[in-house]
Amino acid sequence: MKWKKYTIETTSEAEELVAETLSECGITNVEIRDRKPILPGDTLEIYEEVMPKQLPDDGRAEVIFYMDGTEGSGPILSAVREGLDGLKAFMDAGPLTISEEETEDEDWVNNWKAFFHPFTVDDVLIKPTWEAMPENAEGKLLIEIDPGTAFGTGSHETTQLSIKALSKYMKPGDRVLDVGTGSGILSILAVKRGASFAFATDIDPLAVEAAEENAQVNGVPGEKAAFLLGNIIDDPEVQEAAGFESYDVVVSNILADVIIPLQKEVVRHMKTGAYLLVSGIIDSKREALLEAFRKNEKLTLLGEDRLGEWMGFVLQKNGK
Repeated sequence: MKWKKYTIETTSEAEELVAETLSECGITNVEIRDRKPILPGDTLEIYEEVMPKQLPDDGRAEVIFYMDGTEGSGPILSAVREGLDGLKAFMDAGPLTISEEETEDEDWVNNWKAFFHPFTVDDVLIKPTWEAMPENAEGKLLIEIDPGTAFGTGSHETTQLSIKALSKYMKPGDRVLDVGTGSGILSILAVKRGASFAFATDIDPLAVEAAEENAQVNGVPGEKAAFLLGNIIDDPEVQEAAGFESYDVVVSNILADVIIPLQKEVVRHMKTGAYLLVSGIIDSKREALLEAFRKNEKLTLLGEDRLGEWMGFVLQKNGK
């Protein structure tokens, strides 16, 4: 299907009034583009370090809407233009020009799959479920992943650091706690490496659903892995479900601002001598995280690794 895309040039001050005008004309789904600064509280603190650099607010804005290109849109557009003329009468709303272009009805949900191809991390081959086995698959430990639209494929540096650390420090028979499991890739890898059990948590219900489906695709039986919705940092029910002093390895590929409170809690779930493998730390957060580790008397820092601007740390629970 072909669609007509209409873009109204306006100001950030008038953008909401323009959207309201469109609503009065029967157009309820609009897209607003501006450069208003994102203020503290507008987004979760844990995402601050990966937010794109904000450009200066120049006061300009665009309000965009779509209509079916096969239907007559003249009467609606006439109503829109009349409504915009009304705005001009009592405020400076910018030029309020309407540009038009034709666009195709694309499958935006699945287009990203064109960029996810099989790749290896040491002896681990990670392959999307919809692609054929590559020629270099012989002798590799295969993990098939369908991350959905919201979770990592495993190709990001932080996940690769976690895969490398888990392969190095986990031994067959270990119990593994995976905090912030996402697509479930680390829990699946743990079981395929011989873990006796992997307990995974995530605060996103879609992540838990995706992880459970990926575990099934990879032949991970239910008695070998459990995926639970909830926050182990502050939810007593999740903490009780995980169990205390139960794990030989804890792995967490989350941002630094989550790891700082997490490292205080997970020691209660680790056996003495257990390893804590954390990743997702960008350069600018390194010192803050190291300071948090130094204050935790139950953890000893064993080392750190780096890929690009991202870092992973290995810690061990001591007997204190």
